[in-house]
Amino acid sequence: MTAIEFDPADRIWLLSTARTAYAVQLTGDGRVRPVYWGPRLTLEQVRTAVPPIREHYDGFDNPEDGLDEFPAEAGARFGPPALAVRFADGSHTAETTYAGSEVDGPVLRIRLADERAGLRLTLGYRVRDEVVERWAELTNDGDAAVTVTRLDSAAWLLPPWREHRISSVTGHWGREFQLRREFLAAGEWTGTSRRGATGHTGNPWVMLDPGDTTEDHGAVCAMALAWSGSWRTTVRRGTSGRVSVSAGSGHEGVAWSLEPGETVTTPVCAGLYTDGGFGAASRSWHDYVRGHVSPAAAEPAPVVYNSWEATGFAVSEAGQRELAGLAAELGVELFVLDDGWFGARTGDNAGLGDWWPSPDRFPGGLKPLADHVHGLGMRFGLWVEPEMVNPDSGLYRAHPDWVLHETGRRRTELRNQLVLNFARDDVAAWALDWLDRLVGEHGIDFLKWDANRPFTEAGWPEAADPGRLWTGHVRAVHSILDTLRQRHPGLQIEACSGGGGRADLGMLARTDQVWTSDNTDPVDRLGIQDGYAQVYPARTMAAWVTDSPNFLTGRHTPLRFRAHVAMTGALGIGGDIAAWPPDALAEARELVALYRRIRHVVHDGDRYRLTPPAAGVEALQYVHGAETVVFAFRVSTGYGVPPSPVPLRALDPGARYTDAATGQRHHGAVLHAAGLPLDLPRGDYASTVVHLIGGR
Repeated sequence: MTAIEFDPADRIWLLSTARTAYAVQLTGDGRVRPVYWGPRLTLEQVRTAVPPIREHYDGFDNPEDGLDEFPAEAGARFGPPALAVRFADGSHTAETTYAGSEVDGPVLRIRLADERAGLRLTLGYRVRDEVVERWAELTNDGDAAVTVTRLDSAAWLLPPWREHRISSVTGHWGREFQLRREFLAAGEWTGTSRRGATGHTGNPWVMLDPGDTTEDHGAVCAMALAWSGSWRTTVRRGTSGRVSVSAGSGHEGVAWSLEPGETVTTPVCAGLYTDGGFGAASRSWHDYVRGHVSPAAAEPAPVVYNSWEATGFAVSEAGQRELAGLAAELGVELFVLDDGWFGARTGDNAGLGDWWPSPDRFPGGLKPLADHVHGLGMRFGLWVEPEMVNPDSGLYRAHPDWVLHETGRRRTELRNQLVLNFARDDVAAWALDWLDRLVGEHGIDFLKWDANRPFTEAGWPEAADPGRLWTGHVRAVHSILDTLRQRHPGLQIEACSGGGGRADLGMLARTDQVWTSDNTDPVDRLGIQDGYAQVYPARTMAAWVTDSPNFLTGRHTPLRFRAHVAMTGALGIGGDIAAWPPDALAEARELVALYRRIRHVVHDGDRYRLTPPAAGVEALQYVHGAETVVFAFRVSTGYGVPPSPVPLRALDPGARYTDAATGQRHHGAVLHAAGLPLDLPRGDYASTVVHLIGGR
């Protein structure tokens, strides 16, 4: 149940979900301030919870500083502004006050204005499940351009807890999504990417709790930004002790002009509150993504085979046909041809930008291979990297001005490539044209859209307003993805950026899954996938079974362990299956068949972290209706330390649960109270999967 209510007497707007409430109030001087975020209350109850407005108590601090719903750079406000501008006369004060509001179905819009400066600011709100979506619209009604140095999507005021602990993820290439929890000291904490993309070093979400929250108990406030470019989130403890969070696209030092008559709309920043601990916060995020973000959440993510690790750049039609035949025998549903199929692409130093099949490797083009894959009962997918170009390419030689660059400066090459400027209309039109033709003419069912480097020398010399590059590029990528899906309704897309460098709600609104990391080592993946799943659901988490020893870590692990780790997300196979012995192929067939039987539970079920990754045995549970699937992993074995039974969650205590593999029956109440005994094989890198089906 969701609702938007307004109390004209106390001038309070109340946004309610089934379990929570978010309220803001219009003050006597025309400001909008947040007054409540927490467990569900009625409008009458919220009235009694509104904190009083405090008077100034000295000449140095404003006790209301940081308590605005959308703080602008004006007056005695000393925290990070959600809105910061510079006017033609050099001034930068934006005093926005109330100018009206409207409720349009599930959407609330509160309008603010600075009449003197000719600025209009609209704050947008929408309730979806347990999530409040927020965004801002800025309009220039004046006669001169306004320079915008900051325009966030939302600012959030946290409950007045005594302590505030921050949860976020950090990392780097090959070690993304490392969960970190730290207490907020006085001052500011900032998470950001200045790379032009979401980034491997962080992710645009943050959770806060009072310091004693656990997996199953306690309060959590969480915010996530639907943006795939540079971003910044700032958590601030002001002198009043109150903590606020401001989040939006872009980073410091980037400014752009808002022209007279122009309106710009920010990406959505979504927020949620729960008192059910970190687990409940994750499950609410998963419900939100599946129900309101993901474009194809009702369709199972197919079992993928990707040919990259089998062939590298040594691609041939005959080799791909052989791999496709083996993949089909394993039960694979989607065969993906990776890099090396186009132009002069026999290594990473040439060919990007020349998107036509190599006549040496594919004499008849890609259509014969696509038809062969379809004839084997699989869909056909293709790797592309549309935003990048090698200097050694026909495209770059014809259009050197199409890349990000600054006049008179060197063009830094990373991975032997440069970044195309998709903020240019001609570049975006070129990319859409060849992608549209490629998909339509070759029967492509799936695109793996990669982006293997960040922005450098992010200039646009011929543009009148080069600062728009940072947002214009991302909006063009989003638009191309949207258009491709509209023109080719069955097309599925995977977001990739050297692994998990572009995982965010903005990409998940346009793609079916994210390539979580180039690191496929299953032990490392336990931590990577746990961090990813704090916000993003399993069906979007691409995970491969690759060869042992792992190419990055050199670690030897059993096929069973590698597969079980990958089966907690969207299963794929990426090894050189042409070199696998018959017993490994037979085992892989059985594992794929098991995954396909439990996939609906993993993808559509509620995820419970039964034990943390650092525990001796890590256990996960997925619950979907009467079915539950439990995964357990033990990395190393200690003598005389058998695994303890693991208590399960969210079961019917009066039901009996049957093990689908053994037929053994368990009482739901016993599984909850005493736990499920784990039958783990002896030795290191042990794992098991238990599929339970409940009934009376």
